[in-house]
Amino acid sequence: MRTKLQIEGRARDLAMFNLAIDSKLRGCDVVAMKVEDVAASGYTADHATVRQKKTGRPVRFELSEQTGQAVDDYLKAANKKPGEFLFTGRPGPERSMTTRQYARLVSEWIGSVGLDPWLFGTRSLRRTKATLIYRRAGNLRAVQLLLGHTKIESTARYLGIDVDDALAIVEQVDV
Repeated sequence: MRTKLQIEGRARDLAMFNLAIDSKLRGCDVVAMKVEDVAASGYTADHATVRQKKTGRPVRFELSEQTGQAVDDYLKAANKKPGEFLFTGRPGPERSMTTRQYARLVSEWIGSVGLDPWLFGTRSLRRTKATLIYRRAGNLRAVQLLLGHTKIESTARYLGIDVDDALAIVEQVDV
């Protein structure tokens, strides 16, 4: 999907896709981001912190080099300034993209690469990096912190891990 967006020169969509993957944020938080959340100095930072709408908790995340480049390219092409929403919607530049607009866009991306939009969506983007981190490190607590979950059981359920297995792993790590 990333390659397709790059080839098609869709700077906004590429920045949004990469940012959604790296941030592991819910769709409502992705669309609510402002320029200064990721590029306070005019260029994309290595790390960012966003306060989640659902929990009110701040979540810190790392921006990969390719995400930083995609966001920088988008900021330049769209002439975005601090104080503005990163991704604006149809009503005008002073309003963020709606979660519904974002979901439609993600469905379009998914369909364009031959996947079923009924099986994948905005939540798939949030879950992607979290799942990869869990598979590589086996550290459920780290994934819990990255997703901003308050309960380890929620994280296990979110990743599709049996709660008993997850708790056994956590007990081994915390000893």
